Amino acid sequence: MLTQILTQQMEKAFTALNYDTDYAAVGLSARPDLCQFQCNGAMPLAKTLRQAPLAISQAIVQSLMALPESADIFASAEAVQPGFINLNLKDSFLAKHINQLALSDNLMVEKSASPKKVIIDYGGPNIAKPLHIGHLRTAIIGEALKRLLRYLGYEVIGDIHTGDWGLQMGMIISELQRTQPDLPYFDPDFTGQYPAEAPFTLDDLSEVYPRISAMIKEKNENGNPTARAIEMETAAKEATYALQNGHPGYRALWQHIVRLSTADLKANYQRLLVDFDLWYGESDSHNAIPIVLDILRQKNALIESDGAIIADVSQPDDKKEVPPIILVKSDGSYLYGTTDLATLYQREQEFHPDEILYVVDARQALHFTQVFRTAKKYGITPEHTALEFIGFGTMNGKDGRPFKTREGGILRLADLIAMVVNSAADKVQNKEEVNVADVAEMVGISVLKFADLSNYRMKDYVFDLEKFSAFEGKTGPYLLYSIVRIKNILRKLAEENNQPGELLPAISPIERDLQLKLDEFNSVLWQSAKDKAPNYLCEYLYELSTLMNSFYHNHHIINEESAERKASWHRLLQTVLRVLTTGLDILAIPVPDKM
Repeated sequence: MLTQILTQQMEKAFTALNYDTDYAAVGLSARPDLCQFQCNGAMPLAKTLRQAPLAISQAIVQSLMALPESADIFASAEAVQPGFINLNLKDSFLAKHINQLALSDNLMVEKSASPKKVIIDYGGPNIAKPLHIGHLRTAIIGEALKRLLRYLGYEVIGDIHTGDWGLQMGMIISELQRTQPDLPYFDPDFTGQYPAEAPFTLDDLSEVYPRISAMIKEKNENGNPTARAIEMETAAKEATYALQNGHPGYRALWQHIVRLSTADLKANYQRLLVDFDLWYGESDSHNAIPIVLDILRQKNALIESDGAIIADVSQPDDKKEVPPIILVKSDGSYLYGTTDLATLYQREQEFHPDEILYVVDARQALHFTQVFRTAKKYGITPEHTALEFIGFGTMNGKDGRPFKTREGGILRLADLIAMVVNSAADKVQNKEEVNVADVAEMVGISVLKFADLSNYRMKDYVFDLEKFSAFEGKTGPYLLYSIVRIKNILRKLAEENNQPGELLPAISPIERDLQLKLDEFNSVLWQSAKDKAPNYLCEYLYELSTLMNSFYHNHHIINEESAERKASWHRLLQTVLRVLTTGLDILAIPVPDKM
């Protein structure tokens, strides 16, 4: 916000000199040891005006300081080689501005002037399979982006988009029929009501899929599929086809599978504070597949290739080959690209979104390039609907490879959560007023989520439990500890009946820096939203916490003798607390009252 106020002042100075105000932007200083803010507009202006940039910047400074309000705003404005303008604020002006921020309902965060309707596709687990570590990043990043955009005024719809309709369903159904053939779901002559209770538990299901999957992958000594593998795969494909075409027994079994799996998914996501507005799956868009194929057929987009149906998505300016999208396999089955196009069509018909974001592993980039191009080229989604791929890297172990169990297997998400929570429980102090289990849960989740979100999403990163669970450094526990420290101070002030008062000008560089940092919250949120990069917000919250702790160590808040100064610091700490808790709420990181 301060940069906007200063830019407006600078524009007045530029206007008085008949300079182009497009160059009047004021930003944070790249050298905070020299100044707080900078304007570099004289540099590009010099080329236009054919004058020395230093002379231009000197004229701008003179024009700026001639403005009547500048005397109350600037402590200094200086033109320096080769033409930069260094700006420092008066402490009185800064305090007045931060006081307004502190008293505002929304911390002076700007809301979107033209809010859009955005659908975020994240999560994407397969039904009947336990969540594993590969589902972590999409859930954490997607939830943060959903909350961030909502905070900025957008209408956001989060959709989990489960895999509930593909071959894995046919594999489970066919295996149940092989092992429990007497169930009524497999009796073609059954005419009654199918049982309300599932004939299996979630634990049963977690064993069924790995078993049938292993059997289908069986190879003989020549490396070819075994007879049993071929038989199993054929049965699974037949069951998938029958399910998708309305087989009543299979549909009833499928509903049991979805209900049990969804309840388990919700429990795991709830621990991560991840919540979806829509629990749609591939099955919800299945009926749109014929419509999409018909649209493509009418546009002469469908091409037969070796029995399969494909569509060309290449463009003349492609630097790398983009292969055609396969829509229908030679056996008549559909692929992920087909269901993704049907989902796009369904979302357009039902919600008419302005943007659709897909938070997906970066390795899926080519797939979504094919899907997006098909949707745009052939009118499945309107030209004005933005489609954006939000890719992310992998979470690795200390060996630099994707994080796995000690045995080398895929780590279940529930086991990972238990690991970080148990580690946190060992560090949380056992105090009478602290519920260790609750606090350990919050600290553990902060370890997991801040470790992930503090890294740029496209980067692979190493998850080092010992490093990220420390209460010092750039970690979730450090932020929680900082917040609890503020809450403890505010409690003591409340016990003294001390009330927050008007913010006074800073009396130390660290207090001044803390006030300046509070003003950055708005710009950090908008930059995070623009780049779909929650790590910007993480970095900001860490820097704010560090400044707050330095302020705490340099000023004896509780023992301050000046009532006015103490009341001012009360308001300052209240505001820091609001910013920190608001930021962590956007990141979906829980905050304890004590620890």
